[in-house]
Parts: sequence; C-alpha cells; structure tokens
Amino acid sequence: MSKDAASTAPAASSTAAPTPADAGDAGYSKDLKARHVNMIAIGGAIGTGLFLGAGGRLRDAGPALALAYLVAGVFAFFVVRALGELVLYRPSSGSFVSYAREFLGEKGAYVAGWMYFLNWSTTGIADITAIALYTHYWSAFTDIPQWVLALVALAVVLAVNLISVKIFGEMEFWFAIVKVATLVAFMLVGIFLLATRHEVGGGTPGIGMITDHGGVLPHGVMPVVLVMQGVIFAYAALELVGVAAGETAEPEKVVPRAVNSIMWRVALFYVGSVVLLALLLPGSMYSAGESPFVTVLSKIGVPAAGDVMNLVVLTAAMSSLNSGLYSTGRILRSMAAAGSAPEFTARMNRSQVPYGGILLTCAVCVLGVGLNFLVPAQAFEIVLNVASLGIISTWVIIMICHLVFVRRARAGQLTRPSFRLPGSPVTEIVTIAFLASVIVLMWNDPEVGRRTLLLVPLIAVALVAGWHGGVRRKVAAGR
Repeated sequence: MSKDAASTAPAASSTAAPTPADAGDAGYSKDLKARHVNMIAIGGAIGTGLFLGAGGRLRDAGPALALAYLVAGVFAFFVVRALGELVLYRPSSGSFVSYAREFLGEKGAYVAGWMYFLNWSTTGIADITAIALYTHYWSAFTDIPQWVLALVALAVVLAVNLISVKIFGEMEFWFAIVKVATLVAFMLVGIFLLATRHEVGGGTPGIGMITDHGGVLPHGVMPVVLVMQGVIFAYAALELVGVAAGETAEPEKVVPRAVNSIMWRVALFYVGSVVLLALLLPGSMYSAGESPFVTVLSKIGVPAAGDVMNLVVLTAAMSSLNSGLYSTGRILRSMAAAGSAPEFTARMNRSQVPYGGILLTCAVCVLGVGLNFLVPAQAFEIVLNVASLGIISTWVIIMICHLVFVRRARAGQLTRPSFRLPGSPVTEIVTIAFLASVIVLMWNDPEVGRRTLLLVPLIAVALVAGWHGGVRRKVAAGR
C-alpha cells in the first residue's frame, strides 16, 4: 500500500468494508476470543523482566525498585491507553506500524516496524537466555551447555507458533493463568511469612529488612535511575494487545476491558511483589542469575518450592518468546505489504500464520544462541539493554501517532472513539519526555548503558541504508 492510499484509508473504509485499510491485514482469521486477549494483556504485564530481572535490580537499587516499577507502569499505561484508542479507531494486525503509516507516512512506519523488530528479536535472545539459566537451576541439566538449551527452547516455541493463531492464543491463555496463579500464591505465602514473622534465610521478615540494610535507597538515587531501562523492558509486551486486536472478532468490546485492567495489574503484581521481596530478604541476597522468587522460596526450608517456582518462571520466559514471534510476524507482514520489509515476510501458511516474519525473527534469535556460547554470563544483560532501545522508540512513536491522531480529530478530519487517552496532548508530551530522559540517563551507566547508546548511530545508519537501499523505491512504486 502506498503512503497516499494509507492516508485515505479511514475515509474509504466506511464505503468498502470488505477491503482492509491496511493491505497487511488481509487473510487473517479472527480466532482470538475475549479470554485470549484478556490473558494476553495479563501475560504482557507479567514476564521475564519481573521473574528474572527483578533479582539483579533489587540488589542494585534496593526497595526503591518498587517506586521505579510504579512510575514506569503509569507511563506504560498511558502508552497502552493511547494505543487502545487507536485500535478502536481502526483495528489492525499491523498495530502501531499501520497507524504510523497513516499518521507519519511510510518512513515513520518503516522506523517503527524495524525498531520493534529489534526489540522483539533481542528480547527473544533474552528469553532463550533466561530459559537456559532457569534450566541450569536443576542439577540434571548443569552439564548441558547454555547455548544448547537456548537452541532447543527456540525450536520448540517456533514449532508451536507456526501451527495457528488459535493455538498461540490457547498457549498464552494457559501461560498467563500459570503466571498469575503463581504470583498470587507467592504473595499469599509472603504475607503469611510477614504476619507470622517466620524466619527467612536466617533473618526475620519485616520493615527491618529495609531499615537495617540501608533503607529504601541503600545505594543512593543513581542506581534506581540506571535500572529504569530494565524496568521499562519488564513492560515491553503490553503493546501486544494492539496486535492481537486485529485477530479478534469484537475489538470494541475486548480492548477497553483489557487495557483498563493493566493499571491494577501493574500495581498488584509488580509493585506489590517487589515490596514483599524487599520485606522478606535484604537486597544483597538477591542476584541477577536467579529469580528473586526462587531465592525466597529456597530459603524457607522447602527446597521443592524453589523447583516449582523455577518451573513457573521458565514458563514465563517461554510465553514471552512465544509472544515475540507472534507479534513480529504480524508487524513484518504489514510492512512487507507496503514494501518496507522483505517480500517473504508477507507469506502465510494454510493456517493463516505469517510464517515468513516469524522465521526472520528466529534467525536473529539463532545469533543469540551464539551469544550464549561466547559470553553466557553477560548474554541476558547485553540484549536486555538493546531491547530497551527498541521498546522505548516504539512507545515514543505510538505517542507521536496519537498526537497527530488527536490533532486531526480536532480539525474534523476523523472521529475519536469514546475510549480515549485522558489529558491529551499533555499526557503524550510528558510520556515522551520521560522516555527520552531514560535514554539520556543511560549514559551514566558506563558498563552497559553507555555502550548500548553507542549502538544508536549504528542503528541509525542501518535504517538509513535500508531505506535508500531499495525500500524507498518499493514504497514509491506502491509495492
């Protein structure tokens, strides 16, 4: 679809309903039910960033990590609320890439799509790394190289993802059920330990775990600031609701309910669980290589509890990897329909699954298997920071699209749905400023953050080279 065609699509859609506004939306089934989308939203709010990443961040930032999750969660909610409004305006499996095409032109869609691909392909590497780390928790797998476990995990999730969107929805539904049930169970156990003053790891849980070990900010403010990009990474799958809406029959009913429930889930699962973790053990007892939930349960004298929790966080990583393959397949197909992604990424199999884009994402994840072979100890943190660049840029583009969308609505060019982002345009501007500040503050972390920022010029060069190396010509030809 050309840029001009995309910009006139909303007007045309009212008179030619069978023709999708985005050519990349053609051919999909509508097999995702309301329960699937609701649980996909929950699964997006509970992922690898919490189950594995919270351990190292608690050690570095201390109890103030809960505040970091709360602040980032508010802005994440703004982003998803803005996306939800755009979805109700025009559901699309291309999601924000399709909206970027309409409101920012094909260059905007090109940047949005490939930065999102960067996010999920590197997140996929983080996920298979996490899966390998979790599996090494059991002695039976200790002797198996980390890269072998990572490769096996990738192969299994790829096979399942290619079957059908209905199977994907069912997997995510049950993955989310397991994650939610486990977190609720852990929180009940944590509350019981606090109420009974039961010994945990040689200490008595309670407020003393915070006051006696440096307070809320044991290492000062800067460590809290520096972990913010990792905290944002923890919320990186929330925008998946927008992609999934393109394959559900009633997005106008499903999306508002799913989006509105995100805020309390963030408060309960992220902020609540981190506060509990801080009250049960001092931050110094957590580590980046082990889930903080496994750390706690292993120290209460029930070794099997740690095994069960490790199995659950393994499920969370598999869920995240599954979601990444799903979303990039749809996003790349939307781009390929306009000429800004390779033609093979537009291909679908008999089950109406865009297998071309999924396979391209897997190809990058295979590079992650090599990373696990070369630097197994640093693999997770390296790709986490690169993925954060991708998700921050994606969120910024969503908010810019919403700004243009609202401006056109006020000019009478289109109609906003009743489900709206409150406080526009202030909300979008403040959110963009917050996300930009996270990028700037990464420079204060010389070990990882600064090195990550040094990749920005390389990414920019790659995007420019790709555009001028053939994409512009295909787009201009209405490819």
